[in-house]
Amino acid sequence: MSEIALRLEDVHVAYGNSQQSVLKGFSMSLRKGELACLLGASGCGKTTVLRAVAGFERLRSGEIYVSQRRVAGPGIHLPPEKRHVGMVFQEYALFPHLTAQQNVAFGLRRMPREAQQARVTELLRMVELHSHAGRYPHELSGGQQQRIALARALAPNPDILLLDEPFSSLDKKTRERLGTEVRDILRDAGQTALLVTHSEHEAQLMADHIGYVQMGQYQKNRDAQFN
Repeated sequence: MSEIALRLEDVHVAYGNSQQSVLKGFSMSLRKGELACLLGASGCGKTTVLRAVAGFERLRSGEIYVSQRRVAGPGIHLPPEKRHVGMVFQEYALFPHLTAQQNVAFGLRRMPREAQQARVTELLRMVELHSHAGRYPHELSGGQQQRIALARALAPNPDILLLDEPFSSLDKKTRERLGTEVRDILRDAGQTALLVTHSEHEAQLMADHIGYVQMGQYQKNRDAQFN
């Protein structure tokens, strides 16, 4: 059996001083090398799952493990930079004053220059944008910006890559094409990834398996989400 790369156990998350939890006993696991998707309507808690895994939200209770290492739970809350988790945001979040190449290199600043350059070149070729290395984000299309954001997130070799509705701002044709491209890039890289979306078509296109989020809880049955 393959190694468990991500495990959430009975996770509860609430915002601020609210007594109402956004996640209510959320539990799931993801095996190494899998591309999984959480599907659900807006406001169901799926993005909160990603934020909790990444370390942007503290748990009220429960535990989170990344590659068998406890990163959140009673008495522990590792900061995002120590979790070995990458994230691709809905808004891309590229640095506008940096070129594509510099954006990809951003998370590799502690790496020796020669190794850094080799890794950046490898990733730009992987996302088929090596010829655009010197361009700034405003000189790239939306799909190209998203591929640069993906390369940047992959650069430090994260244990888990999280994707928060990464194609929602794109038109339907570009969204479908890019979804296929990103799926193939992740599989070729052997990257474990968790995607959240409200699009069932996108989930079926990209994921090895799909989980459903309803009222802050994980559901395996599709009907539980859409009834």
